[in-house]
Amino acid sequence: MSSLLGRASSMLQISLSAVGTIIVLGGQVRAETLAQRGSYLVNTIMTCGNCHTPKGPNGDIADKAFSGGLSWDEAAFKVTAANITPDNDTGIGKWSDTDIKKLLVSGKRPNGVPVAAIMPTGFYNILTPRDLDAISAYLHTVKPVANKVPDPSYKIDAAPQIFPGAEKPLPKSALRDKVKRGFYLATIGHCMECHTPMVKGQRDFVNDLGKGGFEFVGPWGKSASSNITSSKTKGIGAWTDAEIKRAITKGIGRNGNKLKPPMGYGYYAGMTNTDVNALVAWLRTVPAKQ
Repeated sequence: MSSLLGRASSMLQISLSAVGTIIVLGGQVRAETLAQRGSYLVNTIMTCGNCHTPKGPNGDIADKAFSGGLSWDEAAFKVTAANITPDNDTGIGKWSDTDIKKLLVSGKRPNGVPVAAIMPTGFYNILTPRDLDAISAYLHTVKPVANKVPDPSYKIDAAPQIFPGAEKPLPKSALRDKVKRGFYLATIGHCMECHTPMVKGQRDFVNDLGKGGFEFVGPWGKSASSNITSSKTKGIGAWTDAEIKRAITKGIGRNGNKLKPPMGYGYYAGMTNTDVNALVAWLRTVPAKQ
C-alpha cells in the first residue's frame, strides 16, 4: 500500500509540474494551468481590459477585447492603450514571452522604446516569476483582433514611478500571509496609482498614500478617486468588511451610492473570496490620511 501511495504521490508531482499548480474549490482539487492563472489576474485584479479594451455606450466591447482602448493627452505624452491581442500586424503576436515579461517589469517594448508612464509598470516588479509567466501565457491565448492604434507621441521623458515595496518579486511563500497577499494584490492592481494624488507630476506615496482626490475624465463624465485610507472620517476606517467588499466587487458605496469608472468593480467581481478578504485586510493597514 505504501508503495502505491508513494507512486501516486510521484505521479501527482509530475502532473503538477506540467500544469503549474492546484487550487481547491469546495473541497475539490483541480489543476490550474499557467494560462488559467494569467486569465484570472488579467481579467480581475489587474483590470487590463479597463484600459486596453475599447468602450461603447454599455462599457467594454467584448468582441474587441484587448485590441486597444482609452486615450490620454497629457503634458508628457499623447497615447492610446495598445493592442495587446496576438494579432501579428497590429498587436503583440510576434512578441516572445521574454518580450512581454520585459515590458511588464521594465516598461520597454522589444525595440527598446519605453511605454508611457500611464502604463503602471512601476507596480509590476513585485510579480512572482510564475505570475509573470502566467500573464504572458494567457495573452498568447486571447482572440487576435486587427486594430491599429495611433502611434504614441512623447513630449518629455517620464520614467515609471516605482511603487514602494514593489521593487522586486514577492517570495511565493509570502502569499500565504493574508496582509502580504493583500498588499501584493493591491500592488499588481495598481490601486494606489488612482487613489493617490499627484504632486508635481509624481504620486506622493509617502505623504498622501490612498488619500484620493485624483480626477478622471472619460465616457462616464468626470469622477474622482476616493480616500481609501483607514481614516474613520474621510476614508474607509469606519466601514465594515462587508461594506468595503461590496464597494470593491459591486461598485456600491457605504451609503448606497453607485461608484463611477474607472473603478474596476466589474473586474473585481471575479476575484476569489480569499483574495478579496486579503485585499480588505491590507487596506485596514493603510495609515489614515485626511
